[in-house]
Amino acid sequence: MFDRKTIQKIALAGILAAVGVVGGTLSIPVGFTRCCPTQSVINVIAGVFLGPWYSVGMAFCVSLIRNMLGTGTIMAFPGSMCGALLAGLLYRRWPKIWTACLGEMVGTGILASIMAYPIAKYLLGKACGLFTYFLPFMTVAVTGSIIAAVLVFILNKDGAMAAMRDISHMD
Repeated sequence: MFDRKTIQKIALAGILAAVGVVGGTLSIPVGFTRCCPTQSVINVIAGVFLGPWYSVGMAFCVSLIRNMLGTGTIMAFPGSMCGALLAGLLYRRWPKIWTACLGEMVGTGILASIMAYPIAKYLLGKACGLFTYFLPFMTVAVTGSIIAAVLVFILNKDGAMAAMRDISHMD
């Protein structure tokens, strides 16, 4: 039914989703915001190893589970899915870790913060401006991207990246 690579990708997406659900409860105070970079870290990792479509699916699952558990908000959907998609797409086009990080920062920090505005205004009834979510979303995206870049650098140095490349050929 499924080939070996598909099963490996689904398994890795599941592991990353579990990390995202558990890690979503961790936060770091950054200025006047609380930064929860775990989702951004796994978005970049998934973009590198799984490609854009598995990354978006993984991000959706994390957001859904966190909302069901009460540890996330509806803002998790655009916040995670935009970054995951762009990280995967940019890495697919230019396979460098910095392109996946850039995709995460643009996707989560800019696009998702703009998409959060109508959700907050019309679905949640909150009075806010178009760029209300820019600073918190960008803080998370930049912090998570830096952590992910360091992790991928370590994986590359230890030779784990070579082993992961067998399953990481994009869909």
